Amino acid sequence: MSVNGTDPTGVASDDGVETIADELLDQALAERRALVQLCLYALDRASAGVVERIEEGLSTIGVVAVRADGERFDPSLHEAAGTVPTDDVSLQGLVAETEVPGFCDRGRVLRAPIVTVYTAR
Repeated sequence: MSVNGTDPTGVASDDGVETIADELLDQALAERRALVQLCLYALDRASAGVVERIEEGLSTIGVVAVRADGERFDPSLHEAAGTVPTDDVSLQGLVAETEVPGFCDRGRVLRAPIVTVYTAR
């Protein structure tokens, strides 16, 4: 007979331990997601020095800023905010500037970078 999640010998049952561990893991992951989202919100409103420090802190837990400058524009990875006309055909379709950095959490996109793209004049 089990009393309070223990077997008669007083050892915690596997079912009780797994349930508590699973609940704690789910809670920790939800809290991590909330804190990362709060940091992204703060980044959009912070000074350059604060942005740098928050980005450094986030990178230590696997959340990295994505700046796409010079990359080929890909609408599945980038959000276009505007264009810059150019006569240089080698620049056409490349990201001219990242206006708002994106963020990835261990490869999973949290927010796509908002970019300006070179287009033909």
